[in-house]
Amino acid sequence: MVYGGELRMENRGTFKTIEWTDAGVRMIDQTRLPAAEVYRNYTDYVGVAEAIRSMVIRGAPAIGVAAAMGIALGMKNSVARTETELRAEFETIAETISRTRPTAVNLFWAVKRMRAVFEESLLRSAAELEKISTTKACLVDEAQRILAEDIAVNEAMGRHGAALLDDSSTVLTHCNAGALATGGYGTALGVIRAAVRQGKHIRVFADETRPFLQGARLTAWELAKDGIPVTLITDNMAGHFMRQRQIQAAIVGADRIAANGDVANKIGTYTVAVLARENKIPFYVAAPLSTIDMNIVSGEEIPIEERSGNEVKHLAGVSIAPQEVATRNPAFDVTPHQYVTAIITEQGIAREPYTESLSTLFAK
Repeated sequence: MVYGGELRMENRGTFKTIEWTDAGVRMIDQTRLPAAEVYRNYTDYVGVAEAIRSMVIRGAPAIGVAAAMGIALGMKNSVARTETELRAEFETIAETISRTRPTAVNLFWAVKRMRAVFEESLLRSAAELEKISTTKACLVDEAQRILAEDIAVNEAMGRHGAALLDDSSTVLTHCNAGALATGGYGTALGVIRAAVRQGKHIRVFADETRPFLQGARLTAWELAKDGIPVTLITDNMAGHFMRQRQIQAAIVGADRIAANGDVANKIGTYTVAVLARENKIPFYVAAPLSTIDMNIVSGEEIPIEERSGNEVKHLAGVSIAPQEVATRNPAFDVTPHQYVTAIITEQGIAREPYTESLSTLFAK
């Protein structure tokens, strides 16, 4: 079922992952890339929730922005006449959004932040109807603030992380942690973009990232748009190129990071980290502080989303395996902290022991 109206953009030099408009929440349909650059406009929170669930929009920071905008849109459309009715509607919307993707902590961070604004804004006026209109406006403003902050955070992260990449090095990426996975600029790709802006000659190996092909469809598309040299490889080629010394660093994003530095990211990240350790190649994680969940001790506590097996048995709508065979399709895996060389955030770079260094970054 398609919830968002379709708008095609031809030969567009730049793109926006997600934005708030008077007509609704507008986002690029990442399931259509790279074959078509299509933008969808969502006019209610149910559509935004479905866009998150169906991966029209994906990537932890982008999911957080979408969650905030979905709540703001739902509240903007509310016909509640009393605070009690508005509260009930807010809870329904927040619950619907929260059920979309279980692993990306930015989603829950955004819902919590919007809830805090909701509660605070209800205290601003005694008159019921004025209170409701004020609350709606505050939630719309907060959603747009979250988007603007996300872009600024990514740029700061890029400046910190660029120092870790040597000139003329080749960097391996896994999945997509670029502008498409965020409000703009990117986490892991933001570090690469910042290094290139500094004049460093960086080349990228993007692995395809089965089964959803975020590396092939999205990372390669983004980097090609930016004119950054990128070579696409299959997932099982990474070890070969590392052993051949054709890769000097690996950098990925994250969907949730535990207090001890364990990292949940797209399935296959653990494999890349182990290969990097074996070949003495630094393995970096770039993620905003909002992706770090200091409430969980280790990665063992991170819920792992399991998606439909049809994603494994089909490629671009074509069956590539017997339909009767069983499949497993965990969307994420957890990389233990000992395989992580450094975690790059907007407040600086954390290294082992992460229980101490991550806490220090939050205190800044």
